Amino acid sequence: QVQLVESGGGLVQPGGSLRLSCAASGIILRINDMGWYRQAPGKQREFVATITSAGSTNYVDSVKGRFTISRDNAKNTEYLQMSSLKPEDTAVYFCNAVVRSIDGIRTYWGQGTQVTVSS
Repeated sequence: QVQLVESGGGLVQPGGSLRLSCAASGIILRINDMGWYRQAPGKQREFVATITSAGSTNYVDSVKGRFTISRDNAKNTEYLQMSSLKPEDTAVYFCNAVVRSIDGIRTYWGQGTQVTVSS
């Protein structure tokens, strides 16, 4: 059984920074793409950023230049460094990963971590 566990959310003032982490555990043969999504109250979950196993990245326009996705393949962990945070970044942030395990290839999701940007 593969699990993704997130950490690093919290309350931050506008203009501040936070770093989210997402660690994958279990019998993992390989992790392909990893990503972050978010869901604000009353809204649908939206894509934030993704990173391939080779390190190529992609971002939603609203976070370009402010957020940076990265990963440590040796630790099966991905990160989301968020800077210049705005109130509209407030949401529950979810990580996901496409994992090859002994059960085959499937996408796993973390439980979500709350990020609140408010003064």
